[in-house]
Amino acid sequence: MMSSAEIRQQFLDFFKSKGHVIVPSAPIVIKDDPTLMFTNAGMNQFKDFFLGNKQPINKRVADTQKCLRVSGKHNDLEEVGVDTYHHTMFEMLGNWSFGDYFKKEAIEWSWELLTKIYKIPDDRVYITAFEGDEKEKLPKDEESIHEWKKYLSEERILLFGKKDNFWEMGDTGPCGPCTEIHVDCRPDEERKKIDGKKLVNADNPQVIEIWNNVFIQFNRLKDGSLEPLPARHVDTGMGLERLVRVLQNKNSNYDTDIFTGIIGATEKITAKKYNASLPPSGGGGKGEVAFRVIADHIRAIGFTIADGQLPSNTGAGYVIRRILRRAVRYYFSYLDYKQPLLCQLMPLLAHQFENVFPELQKQIDFVGKVVKEEEEAFLRTLDKGLKRINEIVANITESANAIDTTDAKVIKSDKISGETAFELYDTFGFPVDLIRLIASENNLSIDEKDFEIEMQQQKTRSRAATAIDTEDWIILNESAQNTFVGYDTLETETRVLKYRKVKAKGKESYQIVLETTPFYAESGGQVGDTGKLIINNEELIINDTKKENDLIIHFTDSIPADISGEVIARVDAKKRRNTAWHHSATHLLHAALRKVLGTHVTQKGSLVNAEHLRFDFSHFAKMTDEEMAEVEELVNERIRDNIPVITKLMSKEEALRLGAMALFGEKYGDIVRVVIIDPTYSIELCGGTHVGATGDIGFFKIKNETAVAAGVRRVEAVCGKLADEYVNEEFKIINGIRQSLKNPVDLIKAVEKLIEDRNELQKTTDKLQRLQAHASVDRLILKKQTINGLGFYHDIIIDADINILKLISSGLQIKDHENSVALLIGKKDERVNVLVALSEDLVKANKLDANQIIKEKVAPLINGSGGGQKFLATASGIDVRNVDKLVTQFKEILNQPL
Repeated sequence: MMSSAEIRQQFLDFFKSKGHVIVPSAPIVIKDDPTLMFTNAGMNQFKDFFLGNKQPINKRVADTQKCLRVSGKHNDLEEVGVDTYHHTMFEMLGNWSFGDYFKKEAIEWSWELLTKIYKIPDDRVYITAFEGDEKEKLPKDEESIHEWKKYLSEERILLFGKKDNFWEMGDTGPCGPCTEIHVDCRPDEERKKIDGKKLVNADNPQVIEIWNNVFIQFNRLKDGSLEPLPARHVDTGMGLERLVRVLQNKNSNYDTDIFTGIIGATEKITAKKYNASLPPSGGGGKGEVAFRVIADHIRAIGFTIADGQLPSNTGAGYVIRRILRRAVRYYFSYLDYKQPLLCQLMPLLAHQFENVFPELQKQIDFVGKVVKEEEEAFLRTLDKGLKRINEIVANITESANAIDTTDAKVIKSDKISGETAFELYDTFGFPVDLIRLIASENNLSIDEKDFEIEMQQQKTRSRAATAIDTEDWIILNESAQNTFVGYDTLETETRVLKYRKVKAKGKESYQIVLETTPFYAESGGQVGDTGKLIINNEELIINDTKKENDLIIHFTDSIPADISGEVIARVDAKKRRNTAWHHSATHLLHAALRKVLGTHVTQKGSLVNAEHLRFDFSHFAKMTDEEMAEVEELVNERIRDNIPVITKLMSKEEALRLGAMALFGEKYGDIVRVVIIDPTYSIELCGGTHVGATGDIGFFKIKNETAVAAGVRRVEAVCGKLADEYVNEEFKIINGIRQSLKNPVDLIKAVEKLIEDRNELQKTTDKLQRLQAHASVDRLILKKQTINGLGFYHDIIIDADINILKLISSGLQIKDHENSVALLIGKKDERVNVLVALSEDLVKANKLDANQIIKEKVAPLINGSGGGQKFLATASGIDVRNVDKLVTQFKEILNQPL
């Protein structure tokens, strides 16, 4: 039986024999395409070739591409681990033709590889082809059907519509018909009972699609119409996991050697047994699902972090955090393992893929550290969160079994409220898909509508506010290339190739593509250039320059009526110069950090602009003052040496032999730009703009060093005149402190003495506050009133903030009383502070809710805000005039029937 590594290599060798150049996988994290967070298909890295923005060096290529599908229309997360073939991260084997061969060769080679090389029995193969679409005026794909008839009978060629057999990149862009190859993996007995063609595209776990050949021949316009492309392309994708399953004769992807190593290691660590014989199609046992989820999810987590995406609370980082937390929940709940597990498995994963995706092995210590800290953080809240969910489920079940005596009907409730779901999300860190999963395990769902309302209230801006409507490109010149000349000049004569209108937040703006441009597009951490375009004597301000894939786009608020004439493009020279200071200094900083802290330091992110630089790097401890001083001195030494900054174009292999630093997660072409600042000090692959010699930077100063994430630190620094200004401002502050302290001989000791005195004063203040609280408690007990059968404790305390009110409430211990309520009001610094406390029996009986009273009755009266729990809540506001009205209104609440 062939191993997965051998199967992968046979694919690549086969297409190499057909004249294809084998290219490496692009990073799984996408950095220059606003339409995607992750590489979700093999074609992503070739998108510019299909769009016509770039001409390929090689017209035939093949590869294996790391892909991730967990969001948007390709969201299979809930099926992962439950069935046999869905995954988050997967490998997509692909062969590509950019205007070279087309349907005949693609189909011929597909058949040859599958049946002659891999020896899949041809009587198990079914083909699907596009049946056409009258509405779109798209004909049946007769050409593909004709080619397939050369290899198998017509009854095994099945026709399907647009949903299954017409591929589109998006709402607009290149598209075309596709032909899919399906394999019937059922035993012969089952095949005799039901014809396999009836199970194609019917979600049968044993009759599966393994390869899709897409024939890109149209372009979808904004108005929905289609136009033929000038060149026709082939884009194929074959899932390695499914192919290996077929060739290794397994019933599940998870039974192949791609996953069995991780599953076996998980068995050893958890002391639990994986029963592969349980049918995944029926869900199997929860423990079996857990094993499969871990084996799948660890790949998505490890390779994405290695490619530069750290877990976070937003965007792509949150997707990774969701996947990681889903895996943690499975091993915590169903394998009864209560400590970090994924980080223990990561070295095995890295070793398994070392020869095909080496970036994980090269960063295994860093990735393991990040994953471990993420696991530990979620494990701290997971147990409490699961207990809270159990309470919620129990309450819903209790309500569902209750009898409504009014109409003698059973009250049915099968939903977790949106507010409760949001509590699990916000307080316990449960991703919403994990909440859905746990709810479904208890035959419940969540109130999606109310949950979305809660989410929207938390977001700082709604999706509608960021919605962008982009019109089709208006082509002025047919030339498909745009060229950057900004390394050599900041001004050039050029012409507009195309432009388009963009609407965002109710405002219109424009994007322009020039034939040649001196404007640097945001990339590699360096911000985009700004400046001017002069068209027919009319001046346009360029606000920004960005890349969309490899297309350089200039952003402006308006364009002249006639944009077809000669264009003068002029970059803001001062901003470019200051940005170059900071970019070259970033290279010096990177090298200095590696010398001072160790060679484990690698770049994990950067921002370079005209005002400062920000550099993120792998390191597991806060830098000491001595280390920062040493790094500063190393950088400034290189600046004083006035070393020439040399840039060269060379092959990637030659650059790496020179010792050039390549960043993980970046996609490099065959020819790379190398920036050399003393061959013994700094050599990096970089497309940014730089100074001519290090002396141009002037001076380098670190402003601060902080933590960004597990195992990632951040340095912020300034250069040149900006560094001078920063140092002068710091000295100004120090001199101001010195003068305020009457010019002490030793400023540091004087400040330390001041802090010591303040701490002593705070201790005295705390004692006085406790005494005040005790006195207030005694006074409250003496003043106790009875209202509507409730014990009512009320007082107005002068010069009391929320902390003092809480001290008083703690001493009063209202929660442990019966039928008791406290209303404490404090006035301090022209603010009014309010605390409402309730006894536990009132809260459990749902008679009163302190949080509701504070939000609905108290906060509006004092022109403030607040909240808390049902038995204790606080508010603070600026309107002290309504204190008496507040007391009166509160008593009215107590007088109402409870």
